[in-house]
Amino acid sequence: MMHLNHTVTIHQTGLASPTIQGSEVRGSVVLRTPKTSKRIHREREKEREREMEENRRVGVALDFSPCSKKALKWAVDNLVREGDYLILITIRPEGNYEDGEVQLWAVDGSPLIPLHEFSDPAIMKKYGVKADPETLDIANTAANQKQLIVVMKIFWGDPREKICEAIEKVSLSCLVMGNRGLGKIKR
Repeated sequence: MMHLNHTVTIHQTGLASPTIQGSEVRGSVVLRTPKTSKRIHREREKEREREMEENRRVGVALDFSPCSKKALKWAVDNLVREGDYLILITIRPEGNYEDGEVQLWAVDGSPLIPLHEFSDPAIMKKYGVKADPETLDIANTAANQKQLIVVMKIFWGDPREKICEAIEKVSLSCLVMGNRGLGKIKR
């Protein structure tokens, strides 16, 4: 018994396109060599990468400390491009929250909060977050200059665990975070 290193593709629409390199066309059956299959696979991967690049979701872990503000500034200056989503990830400590909304969001985090809403102190008080003017200025400037879509997502719990969850739940392309503000010796 002879084994062939070819894949067979049968087209339902009729005759196959004879322009595929490394393929042999016989009626409506295309015999593809492994070389052609790899090329087609690479083309599909490149197409998926282009789609992903068009809708990048850049996350920045933000606790409103000087280090996290520098990370946000760096991401805006060096990483994000026009049309990207800039998602600010904030983690609040666990606590005994009486509000029903916070209890609903404790597992999956808050809904995505648009920039104009998290600029409003009354709305952010509901989430237990106090955004500082410098961070809001960086986000507003980036949204206007680079045509970014800036949103915030708030999680409650241990930051080490919740940052990892944020990458999966928000489907981030990348995550930028500052250090903890410790010196070299304490680190």
